[in-house]
This record gives sequence, C-alpha cells and structure tokens, in this order.
Amino acid sequence: MQVYIELALIENFCMDFTLLYSAKLAVKNPVRTRRIVLASLLGAVFAVVFPLFNLNAVWQVVLKVASGLLICLVAGKFKGLKSYFKFSFAFLIFTALLGGALVGIFSLTGLSYLEGEGYLLLSVPIGIPLFFALLIIIGARRLAIRLKKSKKGNVNIRIYSGENCAETCAFFDSGNRVYFHGSPVNVIPKVVAEKLVDESSIKDGVKIHTVAGSKFIKTFTCDRIEIDYGEKTETVKKVTLGISPQNIDTAVLHCDILEDIKV
Repeated sequence: MQVYIELALIENFCMDFTLLYSAKLAVKNPVRTRRIVLASLLGAVFAVVFPLFNLNAVWQVVLKVASGLLICLVAGKFKGLKSYFKFSFAFLIFTALLGGALVGIFSLTGLSYLEGEGYLLLSVPIGIPLFFALLIIIGARRLAIRLKKSKKGNVNIRIYSGENCAETCAFFDSGNRVYFHGSPVNVIPKVVAEKLVDESSIKDGVKIHTVAGSKFIKTFTCDRIEIDYGEKTETVKKVTLGISPQNIDTAVLHCDILEDIKV
C-alpha cells in the first residue's frame, strides 16, 4: 500500500482543525483561530509519524490520548485547569463520537478506510470535505452575526457590576478590534464607569491605537450587559469593559460581543 505523506498531513490537519474548532465553539473558548491552526499542524505531524513508533495496543491508546491533551493545550486559551479540562473533554468526546459514527456509517455503506489516509469518500479522505463544510458553517455564522449587527444602530444598554447598575446609549463599531486576554473590549464613558467600579482599584488594562496615537485604558469585567433594541432585550454575561480616557457620551460596543448571543 502506498501512502502519500502530503495527503496524510492534509487529511489529519483538516480533521484536527474540525474537532478543535468544534470544541472551541462548544465551551466558548476565546482563543483565536491561528492557535487552532498551529495545534492542528502539530496534530497532523504527530499522526504521520505515530505509526513509526510500532507500539503495542495499550501504549498506542496512551500516546494518542496524551497527544490529544497536548494539542488541546496548544489550541486553547485557558484561565485555569477547569477551562482546560472542559476544552480537552469536549475535544476527546467529539473525537470519539466522530470516530464511532464513521465506523458505523462506512461499515454499512462499504466505503473504505486506509491506514494513514483515513476514511475515503469517493477518492478523497473524509477529513477534507468535513473541514470545508466547517469553513462554510463558520462563514455563514459570521455573516449572520454581521447582518444582525448591521440592522442595529444606536441602542440602550444597562450594565450590571455587583450591586451597581448604570445605563447609557451605545453603538456597534466594526472598527473596534481591541481584545484583552482573548475577550472583546467594549469602551464605556468614564462617568458611566464611576457608577460601577472604583477606577483607582483597577490594575488591568490594554493599549489601544487611534489616529491620535496610542493610549492605555483600564479594563474590568462586569457581570452582564442588557442590550435594549426596543422590540427586545438581549443579555451578554461576563463582558470586558474599557474605561475611555477621553470624554465620550456614547459607549462603543465590540462587534464580537454578539458571538455570545444566539443568532
């Protein structure tokens, strides 16, 4: 049997990316896509060299699980062990479910499996069409979010932090690409922040770049934000807020805050 290394790398990369991105969505991990790409490349290389180890069945299982945990560590962004275990558990569950489903489906349909190349759909390993199907889903999801955002102009928001609450007007800014520890930063006026937190006690912050130069803004996480569109109200929990160093009247919402709202 002849195995093409290039095809095996592509197929395993596509499969790992599909499973890792699915785990990201399932646990709402804030990691950027480039980290998942890096982890998928690592997993693809491991999958190609793994048969060269010539291990017995027990060590094969141990090493495969260990490699899965390693690429999860590379792929995700974690605040602690709990978030890492959630991401890894989701990845391993999706891997097991997909593997079991493929065994059943392809056994029934008579389609073939080649060691090192994977399950074949026509002449293409199935990991590749699965990968492109995921890209279509991601694209459609992002388009739906953008279309949802484009229908909304200025909105009223209520911000809750502990026992404090503040209201202000806000708008979605597609030019806001500021993140802090993987979370989108929504900028609020200083007078609004004063009703929520003691600014002097905040140490965390992020540097933003504007046409006027670079500025450091303090950030904190509120309990939730209620976005009032008039016809309905949507709630987003654990939102990162930045305190504007300039005098502004309206809060600036990050477009990706809508990622936590079902569309």
